[in-house]
Order: sequence, then C-alpha cells, then structure tokens
Amino acid sequence: MAEVALRLVDDSDLDALFEQMRDPESVRMAAFTVKDPDDRAAFDAQMAKIRASADIVHRAVTVDGRLVGSIASFVIEGDTEVTYWIDRSFWGRGIASRALALLVESVPVRPMFARVASDNAGSLRVLRKAGFVITGTEISFANGRDARIEETILRLDGPAKAPARREPSDAG
Repeated sequence: MAEVALRLVDDSDLDALFEQMRDPESVRMAAFTVKDPDDRAAFDAQMAKIRASADIVHRAVTVDGRLVGSIASFVIEGDTEVTYWIDRSFWGRGIASRALALLVESVPVRPMFARVASDNAGSLRVLRKAGFVITGTEISFANGRDARIEETILRLDGPAKAPARREPSDAG
C-alpha cells in the first residue's frame, strides 16, 4: 500500500500545486475556489499569505514521496476549518481520507469544521469517514461554477476516526 504523508509546503511545490488547482474538472467539483484559477499572481500572493500566517496549518500531501496535493486548517470567524485538494489523477485511492486523518490528528482544535459542495459525494464521504457530521446546509456563491449552489456544513468534535485499511487489490 502506498504511504500517504504530510510535510511542509516547499517553494518547489508551488508550480505543481498551481497546476492542480487549475484543473477544470477539479475546480468544478470543489466549486468554492478562487475567482480566477489561472491567475498566477493571485495564487502566489495567496500562498505567501498562507505560508506566513501562524493561524494556518498548510501541508503538502505526498504519496510515496510524490507531491499529490495539499491540505490545510485555518481559522475563519473564530472557527477552525479544513480544506484539501488532491490531484484528480489520484482521486478514489483513499489519499484524501488518510491525509485528512493525519491533519486532524496533528491539529487538536475542536470543534473543527468543513464545507463542501453538497453534490461532491467523494469529499462528503472523506469527511464523514473522518468523523465529521453534517450540521446543515446553506446556499453560497461558488466561483468554480459561477453560480449559487448548496453547500454542506460539517463538524468534528472528537478525535478523527482512522480510515479503514484497504486491501492491496482495492488500492486502485
């Protein structure tokens, strides 16, 4: 089974992360994205702000040492939230579930919240596996779809649940 790990985001990761966050299908699925995913100057400014903030835990997600995405916790309006982005070519392999378990294990703040497009079944599954529970929904504007859509709000109160081990034949 592949080893999923988290590490500090390095300058050398930025080009790959920018490209991952521009993928049209990923942007549509994530929905709540930056206004213009192709704006490199805005991406660089946002990354500099994130990396300089003491309130943000931002990590690179690796599989067997290879960068496949990023994950973060941040504080907004007093609530700690999580967000993650996994390269689409790695979807469906349990990587987001393992990365989220590692992040919530290392960030002891509770409650912890997450928000996801209500039709993003994969991300909802990842969050629920980690122990997040749905607390409600709201309609919000999603840049990735240029429309108002339903967003599901989730909350984690206790420790993260460890993702179930997958058999090698399920590793896909």
